[in-house]
Amino acid sequence: MRLFYSTAKRSILAVIMATGSLFVSGADSSTILDAPGCVPTNYGANVNTSVETKTKPCRNIFTHLEGGVSVGTTGLGINVATNITNYVRVRAGVDFTPHFSVPMSFSLQSYTDGGGVNANNFDKLQKYMRKLTGIEVDDKVDMDGKPTMTNFKLLVDVYPLADKRWRVTAGFYWGSRKVAKARNTMEEMPSLLAVNIYNNFYDYIMSDDAIDKPIFGGTYLDPFMVDDLREDLADDGYMGIHVGDYKDGKPYMMQPDKDGMVKVNAFVNSFKPYLGLGYTGELGKQKRWKLDVDCGMMMWGGTPSLITHDGTNLSKSVRNIKGKPGDYVDMMKAFKVYPVVSVTFSYRFF
Repeated sequence: MRLFYSTAKRSILAVIMATGSLFVSGADSSTILDAPGCVPTNYGANVNTSVETKTKPCRNIFTHLEGGVSVGTTGLGINVATNITNYVRVRAGVDFTPHFSVPMSFSLQSYTDGGGVNANNFDKLQKYMRKLTGIEVDDKVDMDGKPTMTNFKLLVDVYPLADKRWRVTAGFYWGSRKVAKARNTMEEMPSLLAVNIYNNFYDYIMSDDAIDKPIFGGTYLDPFMVDDLREDLADDGYMGIHVGDYKDGKPYMMQPDKDGMVKVNAFVNSFKPYLGLGYTGELGKQKRWKLDVDCGMMMWGGTPSLITHDGTNLSKSVRNIKGKPGDYVDMMKAFKVYPVVSVTFSYRFF
């Protein structure tokens, strides 16, 4: 009888330990194991302490590590992930957009401060600029737009269902405020420099400096020549890029900067909260590969600010922007939040 009791006791203990839970009568509480393979460190006072067992603390966080790559509307990315609980995962990584080019162009036109845009005199001013600089100025300025978005991200995935496939994701992206830029092409540099030279010449001719001060060194212009030039150029005005119109109806004419460049930068908030839904699936027999699909929105602070080199905000202060530049400005203004769609392939190291 004693032999039968001892054998039965050892068998029951082995079954309980193998299933990962143990209840001992007379103890204060029972221990439930959440993580696979963990063994309780306290078996209660009535357990035969002569049974030697290697114990491991119960835990269910950081039990695995994943590394992966992603592609989507936020660009290309590298990611790491680990679990916090059985139903919560944390992901961190960096996303960056490749600097591909989007072509666009603006038209060069002349304008006067009081008379607005002059549409039919470009040939005349083109001859003036050729005489002044020796450069044949084109009537269009070609530009290249490029995305420049780079962000660090920290995301928390919550799996509400038992199959741990569908999830809710919240977190943030953090990075540079500048998410896109547009610059004139290098081929346009001579034309834009010629425009600057002409505008400086126009300013000089229309001012009292044309008579009172030398045009260069100790050389003065003949007063009668100055009068003839003023009469000839008075109705033609400056050269610039007619981007669009201010809200009061006046034309916005953008002149090149001092380096002969035309620039536009798109700015949003540095800190961008994220909220979305996702799906996680396992690939392969060993289930070490994973596929993650994310769909959500990055809240980057409302309408992006499109700032030119002279400080004008195209998205707030200018309207009626024509052609492809106008289409791109309208598209940027429509994105109060940034849509995020991405696919991630990852590998579980342990």
